Amino acid sequence: MSKHTEKLQIIPLGGLGEIGKNMTVFRYGDDIVVIDAGLMFPEDDMLGIDLVIPDFSYLVENKDKVRAIFITHGHEDHIGALPYVLKELEVPVYGTPLALGIMQGKLKEKGVSSADLHPIKPGDEIAVGPFTLGFIRVNHSIADAVAIYMRTPVGIVLHTGDYKIDHTPVDGQVTGFNKFAELGDEGVLVMLSDSTNAERPGFTKSERSVGAAFDERFRAAPNRIIIASFSSNVHRLQQAIDAAFKYGRKVAVVGRSMVNVVGIAKELGYLKIADGMLIDISEINNYPPNQIVILTTGSQGEPMSALTRMAMSDHRKVEIVPGDTVLISATPIPGNEKLVARTVDYLFKQGADVVYDSASGIHVSGHGSQEELKLMLNLVRPKFFIPVHGEFRMLKVHAKLAQEIGIPKSNVFIADNGSVLEFTAETGAVNGKVTAGIVLVDGLGVGDIGNIVMRDRRQLSQDGILIAVIAMDKESGCVVSGPEIVSRGFVYVRESEQLMEDAKRKIQEALDRCEANGTTDWGTIKNSVRDILGKFLYEKTRRRPMIMPIILEV
Repeated sequence: MSKHTEKLQIIPLGGLGEIGKNMTVFRYGDDIVVIDAGLMFPEDDMLGIDLVIPDFSYLVENKDKVRAIFITHGHEDHIGALPYVLKELEVPVYGTPLALGIMQGKLKEKGVSSADLHPIKPGDEIAVGPFTLGFIRVNHSIADAVAIYMRTPVGIVLHTGDYKIDHTPVDGQVTGFNKFAELGDEGVLVMLSDSTNAERPGFTKSERSVGAAFDERFRAAPNRIIIASFSSNVHRLQQAIDAAFKYGRKVAVVGRSMVNVVGIAKELGYLKIADGMLIDISEINNYPPNQIVILTTGSQGEPMSALTRMAMSDHRKVEIVPGDTVLISATPIPGNEKLVARTVDYLFKQGADVVYDSASGIHVSGHGSQEELKLMLNLVRPKFFIPVHGEFRMLKVHAKLAQEIGIPKSNVFIADNGSVLEFTAETGAVNGKVTAGIVLVDGLGVGDIGNIVMRDRRQLSQDGILIAVIAMDKESGCVVSGPEIVSRGFVYVRESEQLMEDAKRKIQEALDRCEANGTTDWGTIKNSVRDILGKFLYEKTRRRPMIMPIILEV
């Protein structure tokens, strides 16, 4: 196949039909580049799972073709899977300094080398195989976010990354409108764009508006102020620090990720903190309460986070006292609402004054609403459009916005993870699928837990386990002792003696039936015990515990 007849393939491995684990593959011939490698936090029914990462087996199968990974910004849902990817692929990673700073810590934790990380900045262009990639500044809820454009043999592709259009950003670094418009004039073949807030009409408020809300709260707060936010939202932290400076308060930082990010951001110059303002958390009692601000993790109600431990009176260094003002400067990620509500309840019980609703102005989203998405579409005017980064309904609404501004319906692709989208300079189509899905991370195990183990965990969590132990003579196949029954999470044995006796009789029935049939295969005997006992217990209790017959050779 000659170079000019090959098609550009765009293959999303994560981030479509979901919020999180963003990862997109761009392939032309024998060259692959990847944008982002994120994770997702487990859903409620993923019992015991720590993290969820994309199934990137397609990249492992094509590892000799992968040239580089490019990162749009330093949020977990864009960089969290990198330690796992880099264990399998030895490729250079390009990102902005803050994203790389956060990434280095994560790679070190997992024992992965960070030698091949390369800093980039808006305005840079890098050639990789047949691709030339460039970076455009965008505003988001973390500093140093970029959109990435890619010159390919078939045309220009633009990936917006996560963005909002903030005309008054905290750091004064405005979105690179002129570059987007320039690319639009040149002609963009395909645009992939963030759909998180596609359902929200209007514009997303400027991050700077949070500073005004902080100012108001700081002025009125009689005692300590505790602010819970995402540690990565450096501009939010800067505004809290600025308000603390204005009102003569010292700032202490608590929570592992908050301490890490404040350290990295301060070192790289993204956080400006006056000398002597930052104190260690152990020093907070050396100052009057009205001179203290505490920045903490836990805005999502995570059980082990600093704010939740404070709310439960379980934190070693900070105890909530009546008169504290707690500002929860974040909205709950879908699925975390109950955890956040419980934390807020406990904080109120401790006597704190808690501000947590979005109407209070202490939080704004980092993603653009409908008018911003339309502005981006109008600036770029792509030939083909792929909404990304969102649940299915968000992608659907974003696709509709694209049609409203004049992109033909046939040129808008709502894809799934694993879809292979193929483009020439004139055409675009979905053509086939590659392996995509989820890989579960539990402790040190990556991908060793699949559907069967998760099914077992759910059954154990719902109805418990019943173990039937039988000792049998190896030669004759006769029962020597037992059956003994052990129950965990099914019934309380001491209060269910009759049920246990009846269950033993049922096991004996199953054994007698096997003996009468001349069955000596232990697998068959176990299945027979499982079937008879399962039916009996369901009749008696309407529960289906996991039943494990264990036969001991004597």
